[in-house]
Amino acid sequence: MGHFRQAWLGLLGAGMVVVLYLIFLGSPDDAVLGPSQRIFYVHMGAAAAAGVAYTITAASSVLYLGTRRLSFDRWAAASAEIGTVFTTMLLISGILWGRAAWGIWWTWDPRLTATVILWVLFMGYLMVRQWTDSRERRARLGAVLALAAYVDVPIDYMTIRWWKSIHPVVITTHGINMAPAMMAAMFAAMTGMLLLMGAWMQLRLSLMRAEWGLEDARNRMRSMGRR
Repeated sequence: MGHFRQAWLGLLGAGMVVVLYLIFLGSPDDAVLGPSQRIFYVHMGAAAAAGVAYTITAASSVLYLGTRRLSFDRWAAASAEIGTVFTTMLLISGILWGRAAWGIWWTWDPRLTATVILWVLFMGYLMVRQWTDSRERRARLGAVLALAAYVDVPIDYMTIRWWKSIHPVVITTHGINMAPAMMAAMFAAMTGMLLLMGAWMQLRLSLMRAEWGLEDARNRMRSMGRR
């Protein structure tokens, strides 16, 4: 496992160097937005990582409800935490890019509104998980809430296709509306964020296993003390 982690971190480091090169040196300025276009690449990378993280949470929640194995609950909680951080990055980068592109800091556009709702739902999921010390009760309640919150993920993706929106549609059935160099930077940013998410997941799962181990040790000591 140690060698795997070192290899993963090495791949992540090399990947990030390539990503930064493509974003800042390999892609041209936008004809209208100028260098602020580079915010968009971070924005898309955060969106990809958040979507994958929430999908892992939903899949792990289904697996927990089907098997009652708490290891799946750990996966659900860890990926939800990470997805919420990436959604925060998504909102901040979107606000900055929107200011440059649209001239305003915020508008209740369908895509922006759906993303805020998604952030609130998963923040609520993480908060509700703190209401009980029972792992089984927390896992059951968390799984139901995660699946309910996940409904907003496909809605968020489809908002700009279902409703009138000022948010651009970049990836369409006819192709990608970007220059090749910009396209390379966008996909590199998405890949880099996904690699970062994978490394972060490994770290968070290790920490959660350690936290649960300490909690079990404390409970055993309390039990022995009562005797």
